[in-house]
Order: sequence, then structure tokens, then C-alpha cells
Amino acid sequence: MKYIYLAGPEVFLPEADALGHAKKQLCQQYGFSGLFPLDTEIRMADDKENLGFVISRANEGLIQQADIIIANLTPFRGPSADVGTVYELGLARGLGKVLAGYSNDQTPFLQRTFAEFGSGELHSQNSGEIHDRNGHKIEEFGLADNLMIEGGIHAAGGLFLTHDARPEQRYTDLTAFERILQALAG
Repeated sequence: MKYIYLAGPEVFLPEADALGHAKKQLCQQYGFSGLFPLDTEIRMADDKENLGFVISRANEGLIQQADIIIANLTPFRGPSADVGTVYELGLARGLGKVLAGYSNDQTPFLQRTFAEFGSGELHSQNSGEIHDRNGHKIEEFGLADNLMIEGGIHAAGGLFLTHDARPEQRYTDLTAFERILQALAG
């Protein structure tokens, strides 16, 4: 049986355990075993900083154990994916794991970034490029997120899907997640 590490910002949600359980059940339905970051036994550390390091090492251990990583790359706390999830995806890429990712927001990265950080002008009058309010260029590749995220998945021969979930189900809708499982099982 192949193991799938279930990366994503779900661990920060109030219903994290239930969502992790639902994802693991779907994995099992398609012949996989899901590894959710909250599954690990965490020994208590003497302070919060050390506890953070313990959790980080435990999650890296789960990624090393996994054959596949499926990352929920739905924008979190800004226009891009959760930074911890992106780190996990990069680690898995470096380890040669099978990669897959999804986003429950179909709005392209450029539009999300400009909406959050734009200056009111879509194109710079001098260069024709799109810039944020600080004058920094915004990527214009038509991708769902930063080019390195989707590019890494693509270069690894992986699968990236988007789905337009209802706002109240932005992090809990499992439609795209299940489509990835179907593709991996097929």
C-alpha cells in the first residue's frame, strides 16, 4: 500500500481532526494510506520554540515515510498557499516523491495578488508590467500560484487541479482532493 502525506493548512482549522480523518478515509477508499500531520505522537517540549521544532521534525519524518504528497494549496493568510505546506511540497520534491496539489480557488495568482496588494493601476506606464503598490513586479504567467509551486509539481510529472469551492468551504471542500485520488488510483 502506498502512503500519502496530506499537506495543507487544514491543521489550523477548528475541525482539523475531523477533516484529517475524512481525507484519510478517502485515501483508504482509493487503496492508499493517508498520513495527516496531526497523526504523530508529539512529546512535550520544555518550551514553545522547542515544541515547534519537534512538530517540524515529526512532519518531515511523515514526508520521508510517504510515497506521495497531496498538498492543499488553496490560498491561506494571503494570496498564496500556506508557506508551511509549500515547504513540505519542496521537501517532497527534493526527496523524489510523487507530487500532487490542488486549490479550492480558481482565481489566478496575478489577480489575487493584485487584489490584495495592487496600487489601483494594473500596468506600469513605463514597462507594461504589472506591479504592486510598492513597485514590485507581480508574476504574469496565468498560473494558480507562484511559478515555483506549480512548476515543481509539473516538472515532477505531478498533477495540479483547481476547483471553485463555496467561500465557506474554501478549506474543507474535498472535491479536487478526491479527483486527485481517482487519478492516482487509475
